[in-house]
Amino acid sequence: MSFEKVTPLCLFLLLGACTQGPDFRAPERPHGLSYAQEGDSPATSGQKIMLGEGPTAEWWQAFKAPELDSVIERALANNHSLAAAQARRRQAEQSVIAANGGLMPQLGLDGTVGRQKYGIGLFGPSNFHIPPFNYYEVGPSVSFSPDIFGGQRRSVERQQALADYQQEEWAAARQDLIFDVTMQALAIAAAQAQMGVVEQILTDDQQTLDLVETALGAGSVSETDRLSAQSQLASDRTLLPPLRQQRVVARHALAILVGEAPSDWAPPDFSFDRFSLPAELPLTLPSDLVRARPDIRAAEAQLHAANAALGIATANLYPHITLSASASLQTLTPQNLFMFSNSAGAMAASVTQTIFDGGTLKAEAQSAAAALTEQHELYQQTVLTAFGQVADALQALEHDRAELALQQQALDIAVRSLDLARRSYAAGNSGILAVLDASRLYRQALLGKIRAEAQGLIDSARLFLRLG
Repeated sequence: MSFEKVTPLCLFLLLGACTQGPDFRAPERPHGLSYAQEGDSPATSGQKIMLGEGPTAEWWQAFKAPELDSVIERALANNHSLAAAQARRRQAEQSVIAANGGLMPQLGLDGTVGRQKYGIGLFGPSNFHIPPFNYYEVGPSVSFSPDIFGGQRRSVERQQALADYQQEEWAAARQDLIFDVTMQALAIAAAQAQMGVVEQILTDDQQTLDLVETALGAGSVSETDRLSAQSQLASDRTLLPPLRQQRVVARHALAILVGEAPSDWAPPDFSFDRFSLPAELPLTLPSDLVRARPDIRAAEAQLHAANAALGIATANLYPHITLSASASLQTLTPQNLFMFSNSAGAMAASVTQTIFDGGTLKAEAQSAAAALTEQHELYQQTVLTAFGQVADALQALEHDRAELALQQQALDIAVRSLDLARRSYAAGNSGILAVLDASRLYRQALLGKIRAEAQGLIDSARLFLRLG
């Protein structure tokens, strides 16, 4: 081919080599400095809020519970759902490599061995006859589809975005796993702490019953007083089975989270006293939250993939060009196969342009544009949901602080009231009902304080999770 013929073709390819579809741009970050809504409680929690600093990677260590650290480490190593997410991430990474391969020329080596027989009628009335023969052929072939309109590059871009999405899905699964392990550990510790309180309450109830029995023997109380004390003891005993079930369920769930059957592994006995409420809590700015949370980054990756898919659909509207070449050695006898004089070759270029397809390609492009709009709206919704979750977590911490203070105040009053009621009853100045009422208030206050402390720990962990 002469230079004069090659030059126009090269100019056509260079001028046409443009990537179709819009280039992706990450959505603009929000500019707000607060998560609070007008009317929300001010953040006056005793825990120090570190504005602008995101949580550390090992945020659970802020609870200063060594048993929790070891169980989380085991879960990260053995959890099957997390391992599956890791496998999906590797699949996506290999898909990127495979898509990149489509940008390269495809080189192959072809070999053929055959036997051929032609019919006499093939050569017309000459009655020429060729006897059957064997033939041998070997040689390389190469094909290349110039990515003139960027469809293949958009395919690579889309696969990379999907790989980014799987990366963020793995990160989210890892965070959820850590949070779930923390929740189950706290559930075990809280249940055991409440069981300890109930055991103390049952001991007090038994002491009250013994006191009534003594007074009944002396004739200073009636049978009604004894029945009331027995009823209180029986009622408080019903508090234990639900707490035991709560602990059992949490222990079983924790075994599954670390990749073991409940019969094969038992978690440590988490002590509620070993968990410390974090003295400092991070608070990522809204503008930084969109980069910190894996679910938001995953939504952005899906938006990127949809943007690239629009480019692919747009590029499909344009012609598709394929260049191919082959070289081979051909012979009728195998011993002469590799003689250079038996060489043959071919070069070809083809172009395909759809003229009529019933509107398929155009509809696919419009569908891709609608899918891009969908992903943009889903991204915005994900961001708003994340902001709402952080706002909820911050308010929960403030309300936890207020509730804990009130529960402590109620407990202090209940302790004094129960002590006075017992002294008054022992002196004969009041009946057993006063003691039972005081005891009931004390029990409720003590259990309420433990639940408030547990909720404070849970909501602190939830804030870590919401901040990514």
